[in-house]
Amino acid sequence: MLRFLLLRLKHASCSEILFRARQRAGSFRIKRWARSGRRFPVPEPEPEAVRLLVLPAGYPAVTWERVEALLEGERFTLNTDAATLRAWERAHAIGAPGAARGDLRTVWEPARLQHLALLLAYPGSGDDPGQERARRYLLEDLMRWLDAHPFPFGPHYLSAMECGLRIPVFLGALKAGPDPGELRRLGEALYLHARWIEANLSLYSSLGNHTVCEALGLLYAGTLFRTDRSGARWLDTGCRLLDQELCRQVLPDGGALEQSLSYHRFVLDLYWLALGFIEGNGLGGCPGWRERLTAGESFLAAVTDSSGGIPALGDSDDGWVIAPGLQPERAVVPPPPPGVYRFPDAGYTVYRGQELLITFDHGPLGMPPLNNHGHADALSVTVSLGGIPFLVDPGTFRYNGEPVWRRYFKGTRAHNTVCVDGADQAVQQTGFVWSSPFACSVEGFAAGEDGSLLVAASHDGYLRLPGKVRHRRTLQVAPDGTCRIEDRFLGGGTHRYELNFHFHPEVEISRGDGCWLARRGGRVLALELSGGVLRRGEEEPPLGWFSAAYNRKEPAPVLQAGRQGVPGEVVFQTILRALQ
Repeated sequence: MLRFLLLRLKHASCSEILFRARQRAGSFRIKRWARSGRRFPVPEPEPEAVRLLVLPAGYPAVTWERVEALLEGERFTLNTDAATLRAWERAHAIGAPGAARGDLRTVWEPARLQHLALLLAYPGSGDDPGQERARRYLLEDLMRWLDAHPFPFGPHYLSAMECGLRIPVFLGALKAGPDPGELRRLGEALYLHARWIEANLSLYSSLGNHTVCEALGLLYAGTLFRTDRSGARWLDTGCRLLDQELCRQVLPDGGALEQSLSYHRFVLDLYWLALGFIEGNGLGGCPGWRERLTAGESFLAAVTDSSGGIPALGDSDDGWVIAPGLQPERAVVPPPPPGVYRFPDAGYTVYRGQELLITFDHGPLGMPPLNNHGHADALSVTVSLGGIPFLVDPGTFRYNGEPVWRRYFKGTRAHNTVCVDGADQAVQQTGFVWSSPFACSVEGFAAGEDGSLLVAASHDGYLRLPGKVRHRRTLQVAPDGTCRIEDRFLGGGTHRYELNFHFHPEVEISRGDGCWLARRGGRVLALELSGGVLRRGEEEPPLGWFSAAYNRKEPAPVLQAGRQGVPGEVVFQTILRALQ
């Protein structure tokens, strides 16, 4: 944590340093007041104001079977057992050494209270006894949570983002018919959450999806308390930040500034939820929002395969805006027809054939200046065939407590590109901070009416090495779908070059006649690569792993080819061809 703060200060302007000093002072005053035992001056929510608020619906409808599971104790824990979560939560609460081994992201997941958001979304009917049971459980569970996590202490107040995600649940509970005591308690919790967000906003070098979550919380809280001076300020701040960040984080071509497809989905859903709330409560227009959000949906549609899968490019924490499986109303954009799709702002070229889908990443590392959620994946490709992923991005695994695995999954060796001298294309300073970010350049592009494609791009991430190496990759797709990938290098000195192709764990690899045969789901992909060797599930150092979900990993095959020599003499030629 100290290293992270020092690196943030290194990138901070004088105005940011002053801003953070004021934030620390403000947070200290709030905590000192709370420790004194005095109640915070909080206005009670007006019942009529609560009644008139319109909350956006989530889709699809929640079933009674899902509700029953929640009433029986089901929680969302990001694949971590409850006992481990409780131990990590206690360690974080008291600053015990065990906190460093735990993953704070998993501790936060159940405290987002999204199991209660699902109860709120249960439609039921006027004479449905289950609806009353769900309502009482919702309110009682919220009271238990507030008792167990007094404001503003413990791990669940470390991130203002988490407070922002809880506020819609509090507001929904206020509309669920609480008794006077519950109404007062929920209103106080909502108000104090908004106050904490205002005191700890993610601005300057912290701008990102956290900021959007916080702005959403201020929008909801400010609307409820708009007759209060603080509430009016929250509403103004929330709307201003949402408007500011939409056109920054969602690029003109619809791509993601953060260079993470998972977080792009998350940010788009935050905005669709905010838009529904603003329009539903007559808070004014949002000029340009729908157009920019639809561009974002079109971008995601272009990289979505015929089975609905999206490559795991960049970080992912499997977060949902409302609750797992529940999404806000949003524009539905179907996958586009076969063709070539270019996203120059985000830095992707996408080839869509009748069966073949290829993504070619020639974009930046991530959101500057810290590039938190980006991976060192310059010039990486992914390939799916008939909606079945073959060449994959291995994913994220987890954020905290496993630094070796965090470095691996973010690093260059874990992506379908070339690693030079065992180094990443940028320098990992911490699990969330990069330095020496690379830049990519598209050096050639041609797309034919016959379905052919040629893209040539390079990156400068290895100019920091002795000899200043530059990697150049050319991707060619013939009209019949045959794909050729050529990797060349510029620079001086002798270096070690390692080309890796990561396959989905369910792909079976065997030797064919002059090629490797990859089989999965009745499909066969042939890959020609001179000198390739098959590796899988190695731990020291890690290589050949895949993470399908947060906090899960499993061995997966990697086809690797190595060369050593001077840059101008080293070439990798790879041919991919679908056989069936």
